[in-house]
Amino acid sequence: MKAHLSRRYRFSASHRLHSEQMSDAENRAIYGKCNNPYGHGHNYVLEVTVSGQVDPNGMVCNLVDLDESVNREVLSRFDIENLNMRPEFADSVPTTENLCTVIFDLLNQDILKRKFTQAHLERVRLEETMMNSFEYSGD
Repeated sequence: MKAHLSRRYRFSASHRLHSEQMSDAENRAIYGKCNNPYGHGHNYVLEVTVSGQVDPNGMVCNLVDLDESVNREVLSRFDIENLNMRPEFADSVPTTENLCTVIFDLLNQDILKRKFTQAHLERVRLEETMMNSFEYSGD
């Protein structure tokens, strides 16, 4: 029996949407108020969904293991940080779309490396505001 498990986490981070490959005028035209030179912050809600067979203990995966992975790979890295200063965004603009793909890749690598679960990372969903959310399920 295959089941899905989704778990939610919260973190806060700031960013400025700005590309060094474009002029200031182009950046303002594309990113609008999100190009504010002082940046701005969000209280993100991250939803991580894994799937797999229900094990003999009745679980898709152990929540303690999933929480440890998210804490280690995401929260300790991005909470209360300026995303523009993070090496993960040295070559890209820290849009929430890009942040979502980075988080997926970090968690997927950690789950595969540690083999703490037979579960498969299905997707990550990142809520930036009450009106904006982004999902990524891998390539």
